[in-house]
Amino acid sequence: MDKRELLDRVSATPEERLLLSRVWDQYDRCRGKNIPTVTAFLSPQEQQAARRLLQAMGVSDGFTFWGGYEGAERCQLHFLPDWTAEPDGEVIRVIHAAWYREDTLTHRDFLGSLIGLGLTREKIGDILVRKESADVLVSAQVADFLLGSWDTAGRVKLHLSEITPEEITPPEVRTKEIRDTVSSLRLDSIVSVGFSLSRSKAAQAIQGGRVQLNWMNCIKPDRMAAEGDVIGVRGLGKCILETVGHETKKGRVFVKMKRYL
Repeated sequence: MDKRELLDRVSATPEERLLLSRVWDQYDRCRGKNIPTVTAFLSPQEQQAARRLLQAMGVSDGFTFWGGYEGAERCQLHFLPDWTAEPDGEVIRVIHAAWYREDTLTHRDFLGSLIGLGLTREKIGDILVRKESADVLVSAQVADFLLGSWDTAGRVKLHLSEITPEEITPPEVRTKEIRDTVSSLRLDSIVSVGFSLSRSKAAQAIQGGRVQLNWMNCIKPDRMAAEGDVIGVRGLGKCILETVGHETKKGRVFVKMKRYL
């Protein structure tokens, strides 16, 4: 199967095909020149698509996803030659933004401000917002521009400095542990338990295209979930099916889930 045919097979949309073609180009450049190469920042869904491509290509090593700190959601895909096992630490830079205590800023304020400066989403990694400051991970090519030109977000004056990735302080993530039983591991059952919805409303959300399973859209309520799956519902957040336990005497299955609040 040639490159065009493989891209057509693994891509869900024309936009995804273009993205995966760029991923493949970086892979070829790494292998051809024996140098580290890196993609733009990828969303979790785009990372899943890249993994599908690499699996279809038979590539199982020589790459890593890295977003600047452990647990980053938006990551670059780094292709590594055989002489190194670590991604280039200089391709991601961190801008620390602080503001006066009485002001309030959100993730949307920061993203809107950055897009308003002409940046594309692929140049921006995670935006970690806390009460009085935020850490913004960006591609190295745009960091100096932002340090010299970016001064406000949501009409709030920013005070900028650059920090190292080791100085990042991720905001506290609030979660809720859910322990329950389900009649089966069907997606509508898992969504029902994880998001406190009735089974019928869960099925409607899935069929309406509001649900992602492992960052991929899923419209089949009878799709079977598995331990470790990440389920997202637009407007309600996400949860993880952490543990699938044993069956009860009545044939129900114990599950433990973690919901992000």
